[in-house]
Amino acid sequence: MILVGIVLVILNIGFLFAQTNTEEKPYVVILSMDGFRWDYPEKANTPNLDLIATDGVRAEAFIPSFPTKTFSNHYGMVTGLYTESHGIVLNKFYANDLGKKYKITSSEFYSGEPLWATAEKQNVKSASYFWLGSEAPIEKALPTYYLEYNEAVPFENRIDSVISWLQLPENERPHLILWYMHEPDAMGNKYGPNSKELITTVEYLDKLVGDFYHRIQQLPIAEKINLIFLSDHGMSEIHNDSAIYLNEYIKDEWFDQIDGTNPIFLFDAKNEYFDTAFTVLKEIPHTKAWKREEVPPRMHFSNNVRIKDFVLLADSSWSIWPSREKQVFEGGAHGYDNTNTDMHAIFYAIGPAFKVGYVNPPINNVDLYPLVCKILNLIPSNNQGSLENVIPMLKK
Repeated sequence: MILVGIVLVILNIGFLFAQTNTEEKPYVVILSMDGFRWDYPEKANTPNLDLIATDGVRAEAFIPSFPTKTFSNHYGMVTGLYTESHGIVLNKFYANDLGKKYKITSSEFYSGEPLWATAEKQNVKSASYFWLGSEAPIEKALPTYYLEYNEAVPFENRIDSVISWLQLPENERPHLILWYMHEPDAMGNKYGPNSKELITTVEYLDKLVGDFYHRIQQLPIAEKINLIFLSDHGMSEIHNDSAIYLNEYIKDEWFDQIDGTNPIFLFDAKNEYFDTAFTVLKEIPHTKAWKREEVPPRMHFSNNVRIKDFVLLADSSWSIWPSREKQVFEGGAHGYDNTNTDMHAIFYAIGPAFKVGYVNPPINNVDLYPLVCKILNLIPSNNQGSLENVIPMLKK
């Protein structure tokens, strides 16, 4: 009887320990607002982000990877890898190594292990609402919950879905959620980062952030939820009088492949035109041209054949269009050198893992991966982020 009693006590202790561990498992919910520049809260009225900064943390800037485009940075954030390492070199590109055009839902284009794969492999359920890459079985893993991208879904509906995931029974509930809004990027592109339309959109997004935060606070598990609000890149003002037209300098027959959109283009030259093409590209005013292997190391944009032979990048606030007939608009653009502060984004966070009222120096967006792994007690995959950069934001 004594032995049975001891066994029962041990089992009860084990059950209580497991129960405690389950109850104490943290949550991380990450919202990306595309194209939300680091200084928009200084231009617009954003009381909810201001409150989160007061009660939580913010970084002075969230520095994107090069090129400062949407796809490369969203995938870079969740893998902790720079663009040359994860392989999503542009929003649209031809993959030389695979001999085919990039397809969002095909895992063969993606290198690295995204956060949801790291979580799922370690028995932590995850969910994604439109985060790039989450529709592809990368590392043979998909989030427990994910949706096919549909820009038409209202932002309010996305909030409802995220809240509903957090209201699921504990054994079904995701502890990692990533979700996405395509604004204020669309308004920034169309009207520019200094427009009244942009300011109105930023203030609308801030209201949504406030509504979401209020609903999070009403949940029984609110004290366990860490919220992160961030962006992939910023935005620069562009004008028609600061434009370059490629057909006035180069000839299509010099190249096997041209990828890109303003302000960055990638070129694969035919052998017989290799030297001619590069000489001409280097002479285009208000741009920089590099052979792939000569792109500055700080840009992490050399070691991948998908980058092609040559990289052409417009100087800040200049545009590159295929021709005068195909010029798109005035307004805003991104994709420039990531040292350009116009390209820098926001990072705000609040929750039990984070300090209160702390402002962190600028961090690289590849630092997000090790940060989230630390909060969720996950063993990280190989990555290029720095936990040292973000650890000061966390409570000891």
